[in-house]
Amino acid sequence: MSSKSWVTIISIFGAIILLSGACVMGFVAGRFLSPAALVADSEPPVFESTAVAELPPQIKDSGSPSENLDELFRPFWQAWDLVHENFVDQPVSDVDLMRGAISGMMAALGDQHTSYLDPTQFEESNAQLQGEEYEGIGAWVDISGEFLTIISPMPGSPAEEAGLRAEDKVVGVNGEDVTGLDGESVRQKIIGPRGTTVILTIQREGQENFDVEVERANIVVPSVESKMLDNQIAYIRLFTFGDDTSRDLRKAIKELNGQDPKGMILDLRNNGGGYLETAIDVASEFIPDGVIMYEEYGDGSRDIYEARKGGSATDIPLVVLINGGSASASEIVAGAVQDRGRGQLVGETSFGKGSVQTYNALVDEQGAVRITIARWLTPLERQINEIGLEPDVKVEITEENMAAGVDPQLEQAIELLAR
Repeated sequence: MSSKSWVTIISIFGAIILLSGACVMGFVAGRFLSPAALVADSEPPVFESTAVAELPPQIKDSGSPSENLDELFRPFWQAWDLVHENFVDQPVSDVDLMRGAISGMMAALGDQHTSYLDPTQFEESNAQLQGEEYEGIGAWVDISGEFLTIISPMPGSPAEEAGLRAEDKVVGVNGEDVTGLDGESVRQKIIGPRGTTVILTIQREGQENFDVEVERANIVVPSVESKMLDNQIAYIRLFTFGDDTSRDLRKAIKELNGQDPKGMILDLRNNGGGYLETAIDVASEFIPDGVIMYEEYGDGSRDIYEARKGGSATDIPLVVLINGGSASASEIVAGAVQDRGRGQLVGETSFGKGSVQTYNALVDEQGAVRITIARWLTPLERQINEIGLEPDVKVEITEENMAAGVDPQLEQAIELLAR
């Protein structure tokens, strides 16, 4: 863990279920963005730094005077003692009660992206954006909604080989009905060691529920994929916004530029996000100057993030691919490209994750709390939270397209650049 004071993440919404023990994703040196998570055993993030929370001398409730902590927490300690004296199954774990109390406090704020991560979840989240190896099924998932929902299977992962798709909802695990359970509880049922199998009951739009058997394996979180397509069109796909993404992207652009491309496609589909600083780095490779995004706090104040100099693809014709799995950091980049007129967005409406979270490590290695501290706006000051970005050219992928292995969104991007 870094010794820096804290890390902010624009969390996408999910948890990386590499299915090994991951927790929340999200989500650099300062901030993390991410709505998705890996089905590994956590939600998606790596935190470069975190703050150690200190207990305040007082608790302040807006609109009411500050109260002494001893007085305020008298009912809490009364309940604590009653549980220890009367609960039928003794002894009671003080650690479990403490963690449950923190979790309840976060939940009381009513924000799906503000939550508590226990030590295991926090450790695994911290590693996911570093491209480390995990055991699981290899899928980015959203644990914040009514059902645990697949954001995207990772390329070449057991989840992809089993046929899982974006927007698949998990309604059963190993024959157990999990409807009504919170997403994290469902994720915990899915994770497990490599070589073992898990049977997921999937709810997919337009079909009856069906079972999918997935064998867990070692998963390495990918960062960047690049290649030259026909018609001298360069193609780059980002899978996350992690520690290595900026470096890998610059390397990919340099190699592709050496082949004299006439246009470039940046594929952000099913990319749930990551570090804020990485998002600014990525956008700066394509946008030469000016505003990339605004970060707006509860008191109305703002931070302005501008493009960094030295981008290596600021002039080449550009198309960005997005869909419902493009969230947070992906939306920052896509929104900046669209608002600044740098290129066209092709595909489907993005996820709509427009808030910023900080991960704060708790004392005594008792995990961390993730707290929403701000919302972000596009260069034209658009608020996309729960709205998403609308593509300039809307292209949907049908069941028939997927069955035939056809990608009309990519074909449309190539057509636009080949003109």
